[in-house]
Amino acid sequence: MKVSTQWLSEYVNIDGVTPEELAEKITRSGIEIDEIEQRNQGVTGVVVGYVKHKEKHPDADKLNVCTVDVGSGEDLQIVCGAKNVDAGQKVPVAVVGAVLPGNFKIKNAKLRGVASQGMICSASELGMNDKLLPKDQQEGILVLPENTELGLPITQVLGLDDSVLEFDLTPNRSDCLSMIGAAYETAAILGRDVKLPAIDLIEGGGSASEKATVTIENGDLCSHYAIRYISGVKIGPSPQWMQNRLMAAGVRPTNNVVDITNYVMLECGQPLHAFDADKLGKDIGVRSAREGEVLTTLDGQERKLDPSMLLITGNDRPAALAGVMGGLETEVTETTVNIALESAKFSGSSVRKTSRKLGLRSEASLRFEKEVDPSAVIAALDRAALLLARHASGSVAHGIVEQRSGQIQEKRISLSLSKLNAYLGTDISMLEVKAIFARLNFKCADSAQDIIDVQVPTRRGDITRDVDLIEEAARIHGYDNIPTTVIEGPTTPGAYTKSQAVRYSARRTLTHGGFHEAITYSFTRPENTQRFTAFSAGTHAVPLAMPMSEDRSVLRTSLVPLLLESAQYNRNRKNANLSFFEIGKVFHASEQKVTVQPVELTMLGLLLTGNRADGTVGAASRKVDFFDLKGAVEAVLDELGLQAEFRADAPDGFHPGRSASLYLTSAPSKRIGVLGQLHPQLQRDYDLDDTYAAEICLDELYASATPEIEYRDLPRYPSAQRDIAVVVDLTLEAGKLIEAVRQSAGELLEDVSVFDVYTGDRVASDKKSVALALTYRHAERTLTDEEVAAAQQNVVTQLEQTFAAELRK
Repeated sequence: MKVSTQWLSEYVNIDGVTPEELAEKITRSGIEIDEIEQRNQGVTGVVVGYVKHKEKHPDADKLNVCTVDVGSGEDLQIVCGAKNVDAGQKVPVAVVGAVLPGNFKIKNAKLRGVASQGMICSASELGMNDKLLPKDQQEGILVLPENTELGLPITQVLGLDDSVLEFDLTPNRSDCLSMIGAAYETAAILGRDVKLPAIDLIEGGGSASEKATVTIENGDLCSHYAIRYISGVKIGPSPQWMQNRLMAAGVRPTNNVVDITNYVMLECGQPLHAFDADKLGKDIGVRSAREGEVLTTLDGQERKLDPSMLLITGNDRPAALAGVMGGLETEVTETTVNIALESAKFSGSSVRKTSRKLGLRSEASLRFEKEVDPSAVIAALDRAALLLARHASGSVAHGIVEQRSGQIQEKRISLSLSKLNAYLGTDISMLEVKAIFARLNFKCADSAQDIIDVQVPTRRGDITRDVDLIEEAARIHGYDNIPTTVIEGPTTPGAYTKSQAVRYSARRTLTHGGFHEAITYSFTRPENTQRFTAFSAGTHAVPLAMPMSEDRSVLRTSLVPLLLESAQYNRNRKNANLSFFEIGKVFHASEQKVTVQPVELTMLGLLLTGNRADGTVGAASRKVDFFDLKGAVEAVLDELGLQAEFRADAPDGFHPGRSASLYLTSAPSKRIGVLGQLHPQLQRDYDLDDTYAAEICLDELYASATPEIEYRDLPRYPSAQRDIAVVVDLTLEAGKLIEAVRQSAGELLEDVSVFDVYTGDRVASDKKSVALALTYRHAERTLTDEEVAAAQQNVVTQLEQTFAAELRK
């Protein structure tokens, strides 16, 4: 909202306060001032002149020699090249010594041999935004009204000696979308009175009820609709002072009727609309649009309507979109004589829906969306009728034709002084509180010793509770005047929740391990929900009511398909070596048509493809394999303090011989994840090389995980390492060998791991060689060779007896 300080001074005395000081005070009171615009861009010495004569330049076809009277007693000769200059005009004249924007100084000059004693100016030469001028004034020199006083400074005539404050309003402060609302705010801040314009309307020219009738079909969408009938109007330009104020507010003047409706909207915050009464018809209705109805709006666009849109009709024909824009058929034109002037209280939600559906926003819809003051409907109507009578020669018919539902009531809110002071940490007295509300023009009455009843004007629809009144008291009292108090009460140190700590640890481990975090859409294609069903079997995907496309029409049931799409996207752009992970939600519904809340699971997804360096300086990269993926999963589990078991499996979407399911050792019957190489057909579908993926349900880890770091002493005694290679059946899982080693080695065993698996010429075709590295250590002494040898022999014996293993020679 742009607020002209010159216009603002009509309603509240701002003498002694500069625009900068006023902007600072308003900002400190809760409404930010984004900008202070000076309308005068550097104009001095420009006055109103009268063109007495115009003659063609003797040596230039496009120049004219004008004789101009500027009220100084001596006529000036000015050479002008504007096409529209003519004798009998009042124009802005920059006399010798004047300065125009850009520090352009006017001097005596000769143009093609003819002396010129000044310059007749256009609006742009005066630093004005010519896009805000009436269309007939946008080219050539600026022609002023005939009644403009000769010799007056042009800054005074055009209202350029003005500063404009741009209010950055939050949605709740719609009361300041008007000059009167801004005046109430300014008066409260400065502690001064508000002066509202007098409405001394004289009615005549018949009865309005004989000229029009009003019917409201839907009182929920329109609680009040009123019409005044004005006859005998003469269409023409609005007064210069009105045009100046409209342009200061960023509105382009059009004609006196349209300008008056815009002026009153800016003044009162109540949008109005003027219909050509002869085109509208007598029977005016407010109803919902019918299916298939169309309306050509004032911008010349044909709008297709539906029953969710509220219409104004004339003789049951669409005439305007209620609260949004009028219709072209009933617009006021140069031939208009009689006007039906509308003022109404439309539902903000209805106007907002219509505006959004049609992509049509206006100054009127902006105000209706935020709910206008119901008390301003008639006041604004009368104010506009008065101005039409004065500046459009209209005759205002007796009475108002209206329909309304319900009565206008001001809110009464009880406020406890002790609560106010407790909330603000102040010691404000009851007298001070009453003085603050008096400045806001809120009426107060004592209710009890500590309580006052506050009557809130209807213009302040944002105030509904006592805490709103406390906020008003705080900002008018001054936030800077509220004392600083020490925070009291129990304090709790900040920390991650268990689930946050698990996710943080997993994310940190993977990023340190060279993985890149992906963030993909939560929406996917329906066919993607039929793949990777390890955690969604027997459930349904959740469809979107209004999907942006078929590719994003359901909520994802697995992270893997979207990670595959990311891999495909990168592969197509020559980025083939990929290591992704994502932590996000998947969604499972228990029924095809969702009527209950779907289940949400937090999942960790991983993907590896391409080549991977082994970490040795100078070493060549190698293709990633299953064990790279398994190692990443184990690293995450180790960081979380979890022990897990990998079991050979063939989950949906994975290679049947190169995949596994994951189970916690503490809960061996419940699968918590799947991992492995993608099914070859899927790899071909996505045009990927060997690709490995994993998906782990983090929800299953929260209870058992211990992501806190545990410290222990460094070992004081050396370890003893022993390697063993055994030949076993090709189908035997290495994990079972490790489990058998742990059971047989005893308490001296510190660690065991597989470091090699061999199949080939030196072992039978149905056998494989598995090499294990064992580490022994005692916490309180150095181990002897005999102790290590005995433990190692126990291991060999256990493997031979359990798996018929043979030591590899």
